[in-house]
Amino acid sequence: MKKSLLIASIACLAMVSCKKDYTCECTFTSSGSSTPTVTDVTIHDTKSKAKTACDQSATSGGAGWSCVIK
Repeated sequence: MKKSLLIASIACLAMVSCKKDYTCECTFTSSGSSTPTVTDVTIHDTKSKAKTACDQSATSGGAGWSCVIK
């Protein structure tokens, strides 16, 4: 009985994910502009997947973009 309860507990914990809302803040800096353009995007996922998506946003945006997770 204890083994069944333990397995059931582990299964329930595995089903609960650590997904949260993360903000990906992307900044575009151009040599002709005195103030950077800032864009915030909310990503609902795990921290590692949100960081990956945020990093991909920076590279797909082209030169001048830098993105960080907040």
